[in-house]
Amino acid sequence: MKKNDWIVFTVVTAAALVLFLLLTLPKGRVKEPRLEILVDGKHYGTYSLETDREIRIGEGNVCVIENGEVRMTEADCPDKSCVHSRPIAEGGSIVCLPNRVILKIVNGEEGGPDAVAE
Repeated sequence: MKKNDWIVFTVVTAAALVLFLLLTLPKGRVKEPRLEILVDGKHYGTYSLETDREIRIGEGNVCVIENGEVRMTEADCPDKSCVHSRPIAEGGSIVCLPNRVILKIVNGEEGGPDAVAE
C-alpha cells in the first residue's frame, strides 16, 4: 500500500469510529429507575432503587426496596394480594386496592406517553 492509501484508510476508519460512537452513546443524561408511591391518587414519595430501605406507607402498608427490586411486605387489607405479588423492577407496579396504594417504577424520562394504543 502506498502513502495515500494509508491516509484514506485512516480517515475512513476514524470517520466510521466517530459515527459509531455518536449513534451508540446515550443522548443526554440517563436517569436511574426509581420507585414512585401514590396514595389515594396523590404523590406520597419517590425513592431511588439504589438504596435498600423499608418504607412505611400510612398506617397499613410497608414496602421494601432491596437489590433494585420493590416488594410489599405488610398490608392491613383482607386479601393481601399486594403482599403475595412478585417483586417489581423496571416498568412494574404493585397495587393495594383497599388501601388505595400504588407502587410503580418509573425510569426518569419526563414527558411522553407511558403507552401507545392503536
